[in-house]
Amino acid sequence: MGTSVIGPGKLLGWMDKPKATRMTSPTEPATQRNDGALKGVALVVAATFLFGLSDTVSKHLAMLYAVPLLLAVRYGVNLLLLMAVMMPRHGTRLWRTSRLALVLLRGACLAAASLSMVLALRVMPVGETVAIIYIAPFLVMLAAGPILGEKVSLIGWLAAASSFLGVLVIARPGSGLDPIGVGLCLLNAGCATVYHLLTRMLTRTETTMAMLFHTALVGTVVFASFLPWSLGGAMPALFDAGLMVVLGVLGTVGHLLFTAAYRQAPASLLAPVNYLHIVWAAILGWLVFAHVPDGLALIGMAMIMASGVAVAVLARR
Repeated sequence: MGTSVIGPGKLLGWMDKPKATRMTSPTEPATQRNDGALKGVALVVAATFLFGLSDTVSKHLAMLYAVPLLLAVRYGVNLLLLMAVMMPRHGTRLWRTSRLALVLLRGACLAAASLSMVLALRVMPVGETVAIIYIAPFLVMLAAGPILGEKVSLIGWLAAASSFLGVLVIARPGSGLDPIGVGLCLLNAGCATVYHLLTRMLTRTETTMAMLFHTALVGTVVFASFLPWSLGGAMPALFDAGLMVVLGVLGTVGHLLFTAAYRQAPASLLAPVNYLHIVWAAILGWLVFAHVPDGLALIGMAMIMASGVAVAVLARR
């Protein structure tokens, strides 16, 4: 699936939540509820690590090969895995939809977000890139008011302002970040906002598996169509070709872990854990590319993370 864009969608406690979310009963033993919560948190920790690893591998490959080639392989592997694993269980329900046009539009938004994300990673550090795109949940929150009729509290508005200020601190003049890369990150956030708003609308009529299938299908078709213009450059060596396949596996497993997590525990409990994605991205960027964010960039990342956690805790209460 698309790099990084799914994680932020769940931060506000209601985006892309599977319909089979596990509900707890007042009579359910406390130890059983706690076990479910711990399992859910552990699954999200693992999923965010896989997404951070995917971002890091994407940056490595994007600096060597054509981005459409990279994304075509990644989405293609994702599609094949979904069909191999899910079709025996779901049959034709895997792709059956009620509002196909909106489902396909949602997939196109994710494809655009993936393209802008990987292009940004070519010229931007992993940690700063992931931090900036995490402004998307706040854009969703603000847009959900006029579009979906959902009320935004004062704390929500303050958190959104703090998050945006955090982005400005990270991408300030003199930070050394590529302005085009920053613009691509903001484009990613815009595409992710539309993607998650469509998800919010479609979860009322569509299954999670059908939406996953069509996002993989749209991404595969879109990026495969660019292959005739992408094969003129360097072809990947065997190891790098294997990494492209691994990207598809990482995305698929990460999304399935998220689905399993939200069946174990409430979205509002798991939402703050999603921000570990920024931490994993910064750590992996340091280990692989020897990039350490400067002090102000770290402050900006902390502002975005704190704002998201505050909104998530408020939603839980």
